[in-house]
Amino acid sequence: MTLSVGVIGTGNIFRFAHLPGWTSHPEVEIVAFCDANRASAENIARDYPGTKVFEDYRDMLADPSIDIVGISTPNLYHSEIAIEALRHGKHVFCEKPDAINPIEAQRMADAARESGKLMMTMRNNRFAESAQFIKRLIEQGQLGELYTGRCGWIRRRGIPGRGGWFTTKALSGGGPLIDLGVHMIDMAMWLSGNPKPVTVSGSTYRKFADRPDAFGRVPEGTFDVEDLAAGFIRFDNGASLQIEFSWASHIREEQKFVEWRGTEGGFSLVNDQLRLFTETAGTPIDQQPHFGAKETAQHTANIHHFIACVLGREQPILTPEHGVDMIKILSAIYESAERGREVVL
Repeated sequence: MTLSVGVIGTGNIFRFAHLPGWTSHPEVEIVAFCDANRASAENIARDYPGTKVFEDYRDMLADPSIDIVGISTPNLYHSEIAIEALRHGKHVFCEKPDAINPIEAQRMADAARESGKLMMTMRNNRFAESAQFIKRLIEQGQLGELYTGRCGWIRRRGIPGRGGWFTTKALSGGGPLIDLGVHMIDMAMWLSGNPKPVTVSGSTYRKFADRPDAFGRVPEGTFDVEDLAAGFIRFDNGASLQIEFSWASHIREEQKFVEWRGTEGGFSLVNDQLRLFTETAGTPIDQQPHFGAKETAQHTANIHHFIACVLGREQPILTPEHGVDMIKILSAIYESAERGREVVL
């Protein structure tokens, strides 16, 4: 069986992250490209003879031959397109974040349930070999009860698409919190068993919007989102999580990290390097596992998992409800930063 894929959004995130996942799977064929900038879709379609090109995604969704819709548009349009695709009987694979607010995320989850089709949002970091390994250890109980953790993705210089949709709140929904936070908060929650968030507290800062060209300034462009966010999340099982995300700040180096402390051991996963902290005979022990050098690219692994789920060979590692919880957290952190107080979910 060959699954037909129609792609909506043919920018860089599709070309470098999604495209290899679709084209490397033997049971998938891309049959259509769609982009509001038709020239972008036409340009990539030249490399795939026979594929159709659309400028309006609604026209593409009307094509009954398409089984799966891949979405890699600016954040604002994720929910709108996903809901319409599900209503047209298509399976949906969407770039993160799920949506720009909890209402839209819930609408997506509802549409997936009502359609009976599979919807999954990119969570590529779950597919790192190091993450899969520590997940197995946690599920085996080797770290005991996970009770407090930290996660973040902090950049010294790394404002994406400055002056474009990334830094325009109406299109993106926010800055590094919604851009980078989705990845690492999701990792932390998934590793700890997806507890339900109950309260959040956060602060956001916008300090580099008007800095000189060294920070990638685009004077005529929009920059109305934060460049750093920090916060604290409490979960229904009593666990807590500290978070920090930045596109630009005066730090030593860029770092993405997740760590949890458990009653029997802990770990830190920093830039995909895993370290375990346990004890033997009352003596602290540090361990550093080593993994294969030919790990499958995380984005590709995520898409291949999605395809296996569509084909009924695997159970989804991510559900639409996970996405709803994620967007609730992000939205509440922005609300907490604006109001200056903790927000109850």
